[in-house]
Amino acid sequence: MLHGCLNYNTYMIMKTEEKTIRTKRMIMKGICLLPFLFLPIAANSQSQLPEIEMIFVQGGSFIRSCTSEQRCYCNSDKKSDHQVTVSDFYIGKYEVTQVEWEAVMGKNPSYFSPLSWEDMEAYVKRINERSGTNYAIPTRAQWEKAVLPVEGVTWHEAMEFIRRLNELTGKDYRLPTEAEWEYAVRGGSSSRGYKYSGSNILKEVAWYGHNSDGQTHPVGTKLPNELGIHDMNGNVWEWCSDWYGKYAHCPQTDPKDVATGGRVFRGGSWNSAPQHVSIREDASPDDCRSNLGFRLACNSK
Repeated sequence: MLHGCLNYNTYMIMKTEEKTIRTKRMIMKGICLLPFLFLPIAANSQSQLPEIEMIFVQGGSFIRSCTSEQRCYCNSDKKSDHQVTVSDFYIGKYEVTQVEWEAVMGKNPSYFSPLSWEDMEAYVKRINERSGTNYAIPTRAQWEKAVLPVEGVTWHEAMEFIRRLNELTGKDYRLPTEAEWEYAVRGGSSSRGYKYSGSNILKEVAWYGHNSDGQTHPVGTKLPNELGIHDMNGNVWEWCSDWYGKYAHCPQTDPKDVATGGRVFRGGSWNSAPQHVSIREDASPDDCRSNLGFRLACNSK
């Protein structure tokens, strides 16, 4: 389900011919995008797991639906203005990365897969020799710091990642509910009423169809929102735990919507039109897309 004033399909390239996509992928691995690729690691043990940064979100209330700052983006399933209250929780500072996924699952499913440091070094040397350029080669340490969000995972696969991660860490990670996600994207109790997550100027806080160069980018390279959370608009859409359903017409506390569609995903992506903080979509939990990932949440206790 795709909604809004702008033509979302204008910015979609997912259905481009496979030959064109493969060509674009090779271009993406070119020298101009070197800082946006990283060295994958494999772990499957707690001692080798990358640190997952979580942001504490103090509970509170917000008006859920298409509020005044969203302007023309409203549609029928977002116009049921009602108050929602959420309890304290934690949410990922960043989208789950390919490094984190591979450390737990042992295999990277992402379309925008990285180059190894050795392959990158050889590639840069070839470019410099052939073109007479003098591009600098990042150090191995610099290369490993550039982490892309994982994508190409179904809702079920995200849940399996969380199950395994919890086994490895002894923690209780989960997907955020849609209400938690929207409270966080709006800035929680620190909200300044922005149209997007942390700004009224989308390019300051998001990689989307107009500025992404047709690919994902390292997490955290755009400004955070009021809570210090990055990429809640753009880069990759994010799975939530809820099924898609029409909003209620009365105040709710920690709601979970009744299932009437697919699983909810929120936020916008590298190939989407501008997506404001209340936009919501859904898909089959078996769908996987090169613009769809997730971030973690957990209870405050």
